[in-house]
Amino acid sequence: MNIQNTTASRIEEIIVKQRGYYRGESTLKLGFRKQMLKRLLKAMKHWEKELSDALYVDLHKSYEEAYMTEISIVYGEIKNHLDNFKDWASREKVSTPLKMFPSQTYIVKEPLGNALIIAPWNYPVQLLLNPLVGAISAGCTAILKPSPYVPTVSSVIEKMIAETFDEEYVAVVQGNREVNAQLLSYRYDLIFFTGSPSLGKLVMKAASQYLTPLVLELGGKSPCIVDRECNVRIAARRIVFGKTLNSGQTCIAPDYLFVHKSVKEAFIKAFQEELKNMHGEDVEKSLHYVRLVNDRAFDRVLSYMDDGDVVVGGRSNRDTRYIEPTLIENVAMDSPLMTEEIFGPIFPLHEFEDIDEVIQFVNERDKPLALYYFGDEKRGWKLIRRTSSGGACINDTIMHIANENVPFGGVGNSGMGSYHGRDSFLAFSHRRTVVTTPKCFDLPLRYMPYKYFKWIKKLL
Repeated sequence: MNIQNTTASRIEEIIVKQRGYYRGESTLKLGFRKQMLKRLLKAMKHWEKELSDALYVDLHKSYEEAYMTEISIVYGEIKNHLDNFKDWASREKVSTPLKMFPSQTYIVKEPLGNALIIAPWNYPVQLLLNPLVGAISAGCTAILKPSPYVPTVSSVIEKMIAETFDEEYVAVVQGNREVNAQLLSYRYDLIFFTGSPSLGKLVMKAASQYLTPLVLELGGKSPCIVDRECNVRIAARRIVFGKTLNSGQTCIAPDYLFVHKSVKEAFIKAFQEELKNMHGEDVEKSLHYVRLVNDRAFDRVLSYMDDGDVVVGGRSNRDTRYIEPTLIENVAMDSPLMTEEIFGPIFPLHEFEDIDEVIQFVNERDKPLALYYFGDEKRGWKLIRRTSSGGACINDTIMHIANENVPFGGVGNSGMGSYHGRDSFLAFSHRRTVVTTPKCFDLPLRYMPYKYFKWIKKLL
């Protein structure tokens, strides 16, 4: 199945329509936003099976994994906004200092306006529709750009959105990077981009032409540290889960391992056993093991096998784009396996004895989107304080993304801005300060020629 590029004239038509629609002020009404959130929820339920089937066609993603990692997350986000967005949108009265008497100060939240949301292929439902929830609840319009690498999913989403919303409010634009370039040549009030750091730089460069604000959800090499005080069995189980979820094609997947020398052999053995417990004797036959998205991704990830010595796994099947979960040792620190985001089920493993050396290694590289530590919780908190990452887990992987009540986002090379829950609402909003001053009462202190300066000075 091939996705047809949306034409340049069609893109311009949609942009013009959405600008006009936003100026009509329909999206400013909270009742309208609530109605649209409910409409999206109803559409998700109606199209759930088709979305799940499409995820299986494009990625070999089982219904269970599709529901857990994509559909249920969108459901949760919509319900969270329905329950809370009116409170988030309400006017806030804040403290006003005595020097401003008799004025009062408020913060109001206003929608930024016309938004562009560009999503990747690895979680094509969640990463496109979750930001849309924030755009709707904040009162914005949205152009959605799904990935052409998952054409079945992108086609289903286009049909769902067209059936659910008028295009002057929410519309889907399809196509390759040429279409991305066309989209990015226009002015928006916010661009929300999820993808690689290299593509994020291109988006940021395009946005700089208009000084357009950005939310960049990127990636990077997320370290996973297994210390001597860990519970080896639980550590292995949770790391296997995090690394084999979506076949490692997850922006917050653990990317490389540092394992304490004293538990290394036990960890490797436990990793093999937990892999078997989750996916069976032959992982290729597992109902819950995703395939690489395309031949190009398969060839790139498979090439990493040459960067070290395989200690677990190593098998592959190009016909089905299957790569077995693989541990690799003796990997040079300057090899592609340690300098490029893997985005696949290969796991370089290094042993360590001094945690300070691990911390130094992490801090000398770009800030990752996630960091994982297994061991004593107190030592984990010390490591958290001495490093930086978008998010982190102590004695777990992945799960910090599951709580819709906390922000999710990167830092430095792994992104800027955050979303989920209230942070999604704020990402598509401008927090506007408004000062109100009574017109019947006017203190002369602030006015020229500053006759009362000695009193002003005491107040300031």
